[in-house]
Amino acid sequence: MSQQGYVATPPYSQAQPGMGGYPAGFGSAPAQPLYRHYGGPPQSFPAPPTGKNTCLWSPIPPVKSSSIYIQQRHHNLGTLACSMLLLRLHSCSVLKVDHPPLAFPAGPGPVQSPQAPPTSHLTQQQFQTAPPTAMGHPPMGPHSSQMAHPQSPLAGPTMAGPQSMGGPPPMGGMGRPFPGPPPPGAGGQFGGQMAGPGMAGPGMAGPGMAGPGMAGPFQGGAAQMAGPPQKKLDPDSIPSTTQVIEDDQAKRGGQVYTTNLRGQVPPLVTTDYTVQDQGNASPRFMRCTTYSFPCTADLAKQCQVPLATIIKPFATVPKNETPMYVVNHGETGPIRCNRCKAYMCPYMQFTDGGRRYQCGFCNCVNEVPAFYFQHLDHMGKRVDFYERPELSLGSYEFAATLDYCKNNKPASPPAYIFMIDVSYANIKSGLVRLVCDELKTLLDNLPREDGAESSMVKVGFVTYNKILHFYNVKSALAQPQMMVVSDTAEMFVPLLDGFLVNFQESRAVINNLLDQIPDMFADTNESETVFAPVIQAGVEALKAAECSGKLFIFHSSIPTAEAPGKLKNRDDKKLINTEKEKTLFQPQKAVYEQLSKDCVSQGCSVDLFLFPSQYVDIATMGDVATHTGGSVFKYSNFQVERDGQHFLSDLRKDVEKAIGFDAIMRVRTSTGFRATDFFGAIHMNNTTDVEMAAVDCDKAVTVEFKHDDTLSEETGALMQCALLYTTISGQRRLRIHNLSLNCSAQLSELYKSCETDALVNFFAKSAYRAMLNQPLKTVKEILVNQAAHMLACYRKNCASPSAASQLILPDAMKVFPVYLNSLLKTGPLVGSAELSTDDRAHQRLSTTAMGVEDTQLLLYPRLIPLHNMDVASDVVPTPVRCSEERLTDAGMFLLENGCSLFLWLGQACPPEMIQSIFNVPSLAHVPVDLRSLPELDNPQSQKLRSIIDSLLDQRPSSMKLMIVKQKDRSEIMFRQHLVEDKGLHGGASYMDFLCYVHREIRQVLT
Repeated sequence: MSQQGYVATPPYSQAQPGMGGYPAGFGSAPAQPLYRHYGGPPQSFPAPPTGKNTCLWSPIPPVKSSSIYIQQRHHNLGTLACSMLLLRLHSCSVLKVDHPPLAFPAGPGPVQSPQAPPTSHLTQQQFQTAPPTAMGHPPMGPHSSQMAHPQSPLAGPTMAGPQSMGGPPPMGGMGRPFPGPPPPGAGGQFGGQMAGPGMAGPGMAGPGMAGPGMAGPFQGGAAQMAGPPQKKLDPDSIPSTTQVIEDDQAKRGGQVYTTNLRGQVPPLVTTDYTVQDQGNASPRFMRCTTYSFPCTADLAKQCQVPLATIIKPFATVPKNETPMYVVNHGETGPIRCNRCKAYMCPYMQFTDGGRRYQCGFCNCVNEVPAFYFQHLDHMGKRVDFYERPELSLGSYEFAATLDYCKNNKPASPPAYIFMIDVSYANIKSGLVRLVCDELKTLLDNLPREDGAESSMVKVGFVTYNKILHFYNVKSALAQPQMMVVSDTAEMFVPLLDGFLVNFQESRAVINNLLDQIPDMFADTNESETVFAPVIQAGVEALKAAECSGKLFIFHSSIPTAEAPGKLKNRDDKKLINTEKEKTLFQPQKAVYEQLSKDCVSQGCSVDLFLFPSQYVDIATMGDVATHTGGSVFKYSNFQVERDGQHFLSDLRKDVEKAIGFDAIMRVRTSTGFRATDFFGAIHMNNTTDVEMAAVDCDKAVTVEFKHDDTLSEETGALMQCALLYTTISGQRRLRIHNLSLNCSAQLSELYKSCETDALVNFFAKSAYRAMLNQPLKTVKEILVNQAAHMLACYRKNCASPSAASQLILPDAMKVFPVYLNSLLKTGPLVGSAELSTDDRAHQRLSTTAMGVEDTQLLLYPRLIPLHNMDVASDVVPTPVRCSEERLTDAGMFLLENGCSLFLWLGQACPPEMIQSIFNVPSLAHVPVDLRSLPELDNPQSQKLRSIIDSLLDQRPSSMKLMIVKQKDRSEIMFRQHLVEDKGLHGGASYMDFLCYVHREIRQVLT
């Protein structure tokens, strides 16, 4: 059966080993499963039928004007309309080269299936691909012979001989760039105006036209063909992420999304929509990799699409959507199934006049408690259906009884403990004074329940270097009192009464203390610090107060003082790209592993603010934070003037955000499948209970499912996420999210309801976990291999028969390759000695807890053109594709990925625009160390500042603005976020990667 798909013949229809930035010869597939289900033996598929007329489209006549064009056809295949975009290239050739080969960075190589034809293993010999300027190889397949462009005579000896057409091109002719002068008009990096579609105008540095000073994928040599100049391949011909986002916004933006249908695919995370809960959880709380699960384990194994849900239990709900209802059944507590313990929800079926209900998860029939009884209407629905949130909504909360509390005692409100490293580095940088000044006002904004006058959160203060100082700030005191603990091996809290206090009651004493701390340690020379004992002290304090809470630790250097948890510098660049590279990211266990367990059992979350000037072993120091639902913030070489506002914005957001403590989560499923794996800022003591010392509005848990039986198309697949936690006011609650998915024996249904953004979230988290145990090369091979299997299975089972030279992608996954390629180029997976180990470890830990919207933005940043923005409109200008080609000399662009924010200024940026934004006469006068834009009273300045403010408001953490001028050294930082181009530290361009994936798919199919 055919279904909507995306068909593209890549510029080099027969990709070669070494193409796409990946050398050949990575050897055979791993001998045994390495991580998760996709380490198993690769499947091989029989090749698609290639008879004379198997192609569903009529043969395409030669085209004179351009090397590429698009044709749309509609075929009625039963009831399913199939609309495909068909891209074909003409006049293909392999050219001789007389330049030494360009080394492409290493990356995932082909993982061969047992029946795959052997590829030549030339590990060291790199190949350069021919540029896509009308020079790909001709499409392989029934019609390839008539595809050749009659008017493209290509000089060069490689044209002669039988290999120039049809079969695989000769490998030897792929290694060197082309002779001849640079293309006419290809000067400068970006030229003037953008060329029209398919035209290589002077303003467009295309992936194939690497002139001098041009950083396309083919750097390092002029490229000019003998014979007449060729038309350029239009980069717009390959699937565009920005277009997919724009189309979804146009189709579903501003609409109400009702959750009354099972298995419906929600709008994209980038789309602006309103949710109306009618029985399934909002996609803000739960998103799936596919909304139609395969009925059998065999089908799941065949397609290799991971079955996973990304759950964000505390996701922020917009003001125009209904807040969470709280259901209180009094002392009896929530109603649950006797057998599987699922909570009452819309999937329970009432029978016997309302006296019994059948559980939708395990099919057990339960008696309805007398107090809960209600009659059924003529449709078998309870008469009070719409009055009870747990029967009519997908998400709601239950008030928990004492049975759900520790030791059957009511919970207490949580406490926040601020722990400040007062060693020499932090005093000298001005950080200690900055933190103390900020806390005086910040503590007024501690989180509180809706409608509460003040926060019930208690606060405490500790300072430390080699020893710890605790402060008594009881409201009755005139002056704060300090107590010192110098024995860090046996940590204890020297005072109970007066350490954790209510801020409003003790405001005067606390402000007095915050004024004194910077002066008290102003003359310190102590540069050594402890770290593990600091966390231990926080845990002990919370234990003594019998409450949960959070530690805010402000720390500067690797803990080298003699104490438990002492660390030594183990950063070794020689390990990069070796089998032992993984050890750089493995935390040093022992003390820290036990500390994580202690924190989780006490409900103590750790947020770590790091201010390093050199290596601090974030892999170890951030480990406790990552296992306790906390966050790690990093400000390298911190300077108050430069980084102060960025840090304070992060601190404010972190202190004020919605949060739950001492949480335990369980995901229940209907029969036939179960949750098997969990990724997030979590701790697992057993295989089912996800423990989180705290869970806030930005943290997500990714859950993978496996079949243990056949699923029924009739009943679908049901899941219920139940989260037991303590609220900010000390109440114990159960938050329930329910979701129902379709099940299908047709793979086409699964592919049609896939969600690329959720798939990429899953792949990122599973790869970042796998890199702790396997070489990066293996991890990347497995990623590409699984992607190729997913797409090959679609082609074999769901797409119409077509020439092997065409790359066919499911419509719902057509931009999956650009995200996957971007993931392969992220710091943690790149393996470059130029990147700091701490930065790579930090990105790895941060991504572990990200939701779908965060990973989407991280892997495909928004590049917003500002030079032609409509100052009268409230709308943010539409982003363009994330590639150097989209930049213009006279342009101004804003790039953001949730962590970084760049304002890029082209060399020819008009002086009047510079004047209106920066209040200086020209680009040369713009200071690059600006951290915020001047507040000027003109429409351009106001519009740009409002855009930046709205972006900062939407993101979980603050982003520091960086001003980047075209061709300045600082541009390197900016350029590494242009994910469609070649990676600065290794990795292919999007165009090359598509070809590489296409070759892998063809290998799987043969």
